[in-house]
Amino acid sequence: MSRVKDIILKPISSKVARPFVRRHHYSGKVVNNSQLHIGAFLDDKLHGVMQFGPSLDKRKIQGLVEGTKWHEFLELNRMAFDDYLPRNSESRCIAIAMKLIKKHFPQIKWVVSFADATQCGDGTIYRASGFVLTGIKKNNQIWVAPNGSTKSRASLTGNSSKLQIKKARQIVSRVTVTKGLNMANGAASMKQYEEAGFTPLSGFQLRYMYFIDKTYQDKLTVPIIPYSKIKEMGAGMYLGEKK
Repeated sequence: MSRVKDIILKPISSKVARPFVRRHHYSGKVVNNSQLHIGAFLDDKLHGVMQFGPSLDKRKIQGLVEGTKWHEFLELNRMAFDDYLPRNSESRCIAIAMKLIKKHFPQIKWVVSFADATQCGDGTIYRASGFVLTGIKKNNQIWVAPNGSTKSRASLTGNSSKLQIKKARQIVSRVTVTKGLNMANGAASMKQYEEAGFTPLSGFQLRYMYFIDKTYQDKLTVPIIPYSKIKEMGAGMYLGEKK
């Protein structure tokens, strides 16, 4: 008999959430601006974490739903579970998390999240949890450095992570093509990174949205994409393997 209903969800601190995510998320990284951390417990031990916070490009994401105010949406930044939890735990945890957000943060109308069909998967859990698909695009956000490490475009060209910028500068300093690379202010264009040998990974990124307030779905400014389009575009991926 499944023990899915025995899972208990409750808020946890970032000090507890971040180490777990680093251990169990495929990227090994956390999103530093995550503000809400929800832990999944079974047998009195932590076996899953969901981290919510503002989107990095918040103004652009806000425009996906007409009339959405600055404080009315969240991004599911990270979701990590270990192998101890029974089957279908992820979708149940998402469902409960949405109910918790609706109860304790009634101003939140919808949640956006992204599936990395370049390195991980095409969002099977999101589809099972009632998210709608609103975007499929070829990857231009995840780049490979000359030393083989991966970096997000946002961390390279923005100011979201000084540590990421520092590491990128160290990598670039070890390659020969560095002309025009100006990171004095902690930012640079992707053209400069390309000149230094950075290349985008081949794959896709998928955008999913969950409407806590169902009336906001009618205000979408982009079309809902049938799930079948994933296969049509060759964007399918499961556990890091192309479908």
